[in-house]
Amino acid sequence: MSAAYDYDYIIVGAGAAGLSLAYHLVQAGLHDRRILLLERAPKTLNDRTWCFWEVGEGPFEPVVFRRWNRIWFYGEGLSERLEIAPYAYKMIRGLDFYNFMHRWMAKQPNVRLHYGEVTRLEEAPQGVRVEAGGQVFTGRWAFSSLYQPAPRQPGYHYLLQHFKGWVVRTPRPAFDTGAATFMDFRVPQEGAVRFAYVLPFDARTALVEYTLFSPELLPPDAYDAGLRAYLEGPLGLAQYEVLETEFGVIPMTDAPFARRPSPHVMNIGTAGGCTKASTGYTFRRIRSSGAPHCRSPCPDRPALLSRADLQPVRLHGQRAPERAGTPPQSG
Repeated sequence: MSAAYDYDYIIVGAGAAGLSLAYHLVQAGLHDRRILLLERAPKTLNDRTWCFWEVGEGPFEPVVFRRWNRIWFYGEGLSERLEIAPYAYKMIRGLDFYNFMHRWMAKQPNVRLHYGEVTRLEEAPQGVRVEAGGQVFTGRWAFSSLYQPAPRQPGYHYLLQHFKGWVVRTPRPAFDTGAATFMDFRVPQEGAVRFAYVLPFDARTALVEYTLFSPELLPPDAYDAGLRAYLEGPLGLAQYEVLETEFGVIPMTDAPFARRPSPHVMNIGTAGGCTKASTGYTFRRIRSSGAPHCRSPCPDRPALLSRADLQPVRLHGQRAPERAGTPPQSG
């Protein structure tokens, strides 16, 4: 590393994309490169959950919270429990992943985590300059996971996957611990694609999510109403306690993403187009992206299949998909 720079790599955002990139850089043998991660504040809450399909074991197997080899699918007049081998559907809870990665970083002398809001990221001579928390850092390269929606372009599809989840606990056994409910379309569609997930932790505890694919968000209380209607309707639960809540919004578009907005800056994660346009899956695509300093793993434009899948969702949001149950190749 040139003495003119503080770091070889500056990673803006210490979420799934940033932490995974730091991990892969070190695993690639770059132990002599100084790596800085910048994050606004410590992550002390379980603020999100990642689920993905996988065959065999992956690098973050120690923090897989639950896994299922079977899934339930419900549609109009359809109820089916499906075997998904050789795939497993896996869940990682955000706080478990953050803690695992922080323990790993503490053992890496070349990796540093700094807290402070990033207020500037700009090109510098032969590198980058980043301001965070009132301090200035310089580096040879920067990787940013800060997602900023670009102006919409004609000819592309733009949807949001938005969801609210409750971890609920029931007074008596109520959940099938051997299978995740992957998609349950027994909810009113109301002009959008709407479905529910049930991810059981044990017979009395599960993460239940109410999910929509639509152009706009709902009023906050509409998600709660959807969750209550699903719990008390299709699931038949009159009594339950809400232990945790989570909320998320994932962009679903076939528009191109700016992978390299300037000569020494690369976008990663959702900002770099690693969210699969037709499903919203991101975690495994981030993880499998390896070290993007030497290759560009997430395509500049999504596959044609994603565009083909988005078209019927946009035009016929009131209809549930006619085909489901086959694990995607990446998630």
